[in-house]
Amino acid sequence: MVSRVISLDTFDFVAFGGTGDLARRKLLPALYQRDRAGQIVGDTRIIATARAHMTSEAYRDLARTAIETHVKAGEREADTLDRFLARLEFVSVDVTGETGWDDLGLLLKPGAERVRAFYLATSPDLFGVISAKLGAHGLITPETRVVIEKPVGKSLASAKVVNDAVGQVFEEHQIYRIDHYLGKETVQNLMALRFGNALFEPIWNAAHIDHVQLTVAESIGVEGRGGYYDTAGALRDMVQNHMLQLLCLVAMEPPSSLDADAVRDEKLKILKSLKPINESNVGTLTVRGQYEAGASAQGPVPGYLEEIGAKQSANETFVALKAEIANWRWAGTPFYLRSGKRLAQRVSEIVVAFRPIPHSIFDGSAGPIQPNQLVIRLQPDEGVKLQIMIKDPGPGGMRLRAVPLDMSFAESFSGRNPDAYERLVMDVVRGNPTLFMRRDEVEAAWTWVDPILNAWASTNMLPRSYRAGTWGPSAGVALIERDGRTWHEDGI
Repeated sequence: MVSRVISLDTFDFVAFGGTGDLARRKLLPALYQRDRAGQIVGDTRIIATARAHMTSEAYRDLARTAIETHVKAGEREADTLDRFLARLEFVSVDVTGETGWDDLGLLLKPGAERVRAFYLATSPDLFGVISAKLGAHGLITPETRVVIEKPVGKSLASAKVVNDAVGQVFEEHQIYRIDHYLGKETVQNLMALRFGNALFEPIWNAAHIDHVQLTVAESIGVEGRGGYYDTAGALRDMVQNHMLQLLCLVAMEPPSSLDADAVRDEKLKILKSLKPINESNVGTLTVRGQYEAGASAQGPVPGYLEEIGAKQSANETFVALKAEIANWRWAGTPFYLRSGKRLAQRVSEIVVAFRPIPHSIFDGSAGPIQPNQLVIRLQPDEGVKLQIMIKDPGPGGMRLRAVPLDMSFAESFSGRNPDAYERLVMDVVRGNPTLFMRRDEVEAAWTWVDPILNAWASTNMLPRSYRAGTWGPSAGVALIERDGRTWHEDGI
């Protein structure tokens, strides 16, 4: 099965922070792949800016190296790469000063009628500064969009500051707050599973679902991001954005259509329905952890403090929590979330655990009957698995066992699976904000997360230690097991 690629009209894509890690690792490879697929046509231009002084030719060399590093050899084609590199230009811009803005304006002037996408692959404290400069230098047209990366703030108050600063220059419909998790194929397939099949939606509620688990586990450490990470932590870095967005997609009511605001209205309702976690219950509903030295598949690894070069830190590298949604569909159904670094394996998945059957007609010789589970794997090896009970083949009576109805994307669909950034960048150009966060979503998420952070601080709830290469502190296991449940860890 081959997907149909629809080419876009010519556009200008401007990457602030164009020499940085995000541009080299994600943006340039994503744009190259879309050019390779025939989606980028005509004299579309990709313009990189940074404070560094560099010629366009030197930047093309940087881009060539980035693509050779981050794109598989079988997907690198000399003619396509040359065509792509010819689209690239570089302009040296001091985003906090005046140098380079006129040069950028002159370069953009011939394409004033095109879609113009500004991607701010910079520190979040520059989002407002860059937006203001774009406005002051007349670089914003009716067809302009601006993309900002998470984190949007570190609290509700700081998120409002960022949103206000960008919103003073851009209309809300021009602002694309990107969360790359929402661009993953399996995340979008969650919408298809729920709303494209008669099988699931009638039983997608507290009457039939016992609980839901969301896991985003990383086997790596902070990997050179210690300066940022030690001021953020797992709750801010993963839960406030990625995981709450996944929770919304699992739990939201059916939208009236796939219109962007129809979908985002339903997500917002879920965020506003989350039961508060504060000083009164933070000790029983949340767990913080911090990894010590341990082992990975590659051998011994250092602890968090050693990685960041500090003697002590109260920052969490692991968080587990139990969330509840106060509405008719989900009342009484817990949502267990966990995320951490230096865990046993890299995996992101959603587990929907259905309730046990109300009565068994089988005698004890049939064996235990396990409740059905729907496992949606986001990474690695994207796929969907539905665990059901069947009779074990052969004579000798009725013996039951659990088996998966398994769909691996790699096996079911031929060809490569586009990276999330490929899809999201093209959606920006199309002007489709469905997979991007609206301002009220961001602020609603912080409204729920802030009291947790404040409660940790006011109760002096310090992270518990766990060895690198394990599944986190034992308290993270106890969080779910004291409810008579267990974390799903056997893979897809």
